[in-house]
Amino acid sequence: MSLNNKTAIVTGAGRDIGRACALRLAAEGANVALSYHSSSEGADSAVKEITANGGKAIAVKADLNNQADVDALVKQTVDEFGGVDILVNNTGGLVARKTIAEMSLEHWNNVMSLNTTSTFLMVKACLPHMKQGAIVNLASQAGRDGGGPGAVAYAASKGAVMTMTRGLAKELGPDIRVNAICPGMIDTDFHNVFTKPEVRTHVANASPVKREGVPEDIANMVYFLASDESAFVTGANFDINGGMLYS
Repeated sequence: MSLNNKTAIVTGAGRDIGRACALRLAAEGANVALSYHSSSEGADSAVKEITANGGKAIAVKADLNNQADVDALVKQTVDEFGGVDILVNNTGGLVARKTIAEMSLEHWNNVMSLNTTSTFLMVKACLPHMKQGAIVNLASQAGRDGGGPGAVAYAASKGAVMTMTRGLAKELGPDIRVNAICPGMIDTDFHNVFTKPEVRTHVANASPVKREGVPEDIANMVYFLASDESAFVTGANFDINGGMLYS
């Protein structure tokens, strides 16, 4: 297992992509701290699955827009496992589909904070404990193409994450590599809530691979970017969308 003696923090790990990432990293030997906001059942069950397979994991409830919660998450991880080697910034969301005409400043700030500020806070809090390692940010295809209807704020926030990834790679190298993933249509609660079934079917059928992605498709790339197998890769934003968008 290539991540033995490494410690990872995975945010938004109570469900879907984050949970799959936590399980994948643990399967490769990493100690994993799973943060969650409201999905305690998914986070707790992931911890049980990891420990049942001989791994080490903890679940920590945290609001990653709150500095005290961010600091507590990192402290608990360091106290439990001794440091941080891998940070997976998965926390984020669309919140609601709103056009610019419909959008309040409160909504704009909420989306930007949820997707972009949380990433900044987590990186800053982890850096004193990361002598070397890897950061993997979850951006979105929306950061490249502007997103679907009512997703301007979300797309802008994910575009910011992509640019932050490039800047951090320059600032933190050579000891810490920073990359991001831009998922397309992945079978998650995000699309269960915000995307019509007929749209999902159309996108799946229009893609070269003829299906939606699954969380494990993202988790596999997260593992690669977190491991030494990607030692010469930094500052990159990787598209995982079944061929629906080429960048």
